[in-house]
Amino acid sequence: MPSMLPARQFSTLRLADVLTSSLASVQGLPNPLRLVPTNKTVVVLADGLGISSLRARAGHARFLKSLLTKSSVIDGVFPSTTAAGITTLATGVAPGQHGLVGYRVRDADRDRVVNQLTGWDDGMRPETWQRVRTVFERAADAGVPGFAIGPRRYSASGFTQAALRGARYVPAESVSDRFAAARHLLDTEPRALVYLYVPELDVAAHAHGWESDRWLAALEVLDDATARFAAGLTADEGLLLTADHGIIDVPATSHVLFDTVPELVGGVRHIGGDPRCLHLYLEPEAVDEAAAALADTWRAVEGHRAWIFTRTEAVESGLFGDVSPDVLPRIGDVIVAARKLIAYYDSREPNQSARSMVGQHGSLTDEELRVPLIRSGAFSA
Repeated sequence: MPSMLPARQFSTLRLADVLTSSLASVQGLPNPLRLVPTNKTVVVLADGLGISSLRARAGHARFLKSLLTKSSVIDGVFPSTTAAGITTLATGVAPGQHGLVGYRVRDADRDRVVNQLTGWDDGMRPETWQRVRTVFERAADAGVPGFAIGPRRYSASGFTQAALRGARYVPAESVSDRFAAARHLLDTEPRALVYLYVPELDVAAHAHGWESDRWLAALEVLDDATARFAAGLTADEGLLLTADHGIIDVPATSHVLFDTVPELVGGVRHIGGDPRCLHLYLEPEAVDEAAAALADTWRAVEGHRAWIFTRTEAVESGLFGDVSPDVLPRIGDVIVAARKLIAYYDSREPNQSARSMVGQHGSLTDEELRVPLIRSGAFSA
């Protein structure tokens, strides 16, 4: 049976270009986003703010809407999940290079699946598991101080150490407090590269859905705080607002318990990824023919509502960017990416709490992949 790879072209402007271009702006260098030279830049990452959701609720984000232009849309990364997206932003390279290729991936050396947001331990060290130098480390080499502003609970996490190393972490709890912290840095640093993280939209979407009142309230808070901050920017201060991924709402009635079809899990040793982007890892003795056979089985059962492809097909098509040999084992032997309004769950899992999530992401749809790139201050269009 033929491959089920999606026929899509990624845009020339990418999430990987945002922070790298911001640093280049401070250095007065040419950059992919064509940002003008500045002394200080602030990059706001609104977790989960897809461009389709922003446009659909533009009446609740009038300031952000006022800055939307034809060039205000960029592609995130595949898979469209936080670990991959934020690390791509912070390193300037695709997941196939930095190594965070999904939410939960295989650690082949220890024969286990690890959570790349919360599962860090001595066997998964941030400084080596994330394989490349960050933009903040390169900024330090150039004499440009780097800062990461976010909630205190993330300040010492393994993921922060992996993705944001080289930045000085500045804890601030509320959205307004984070913007105030950014303003203080701009007022006290002659040059600065500032990353400001806003998780509230993603948290609200997972719990209640992006179409909920909770999500709308979080969007209004972000819009108001961004407008106030932008109003105080000086001529040598630039602001960019983007996101790691978008979100779709999946009702519980659209959960697919894939393990109830035995042939879909035959020969599968580990299951990783997200409910909208499964990574299926076969038994060690399995060879490429076994992956192809399992992919064909999935296509026969789920091909009408998912993209299904082998690791080889994914790598050859460039979905993960250039892939380092060290990263290859972290990618599923077979990948199942939902294209309909569904989410895949394994009913054998002892902990079924994830099935309470409403907002979902991880796959290749425009709603999940396409994110805003909004410019203000010195970067205003």
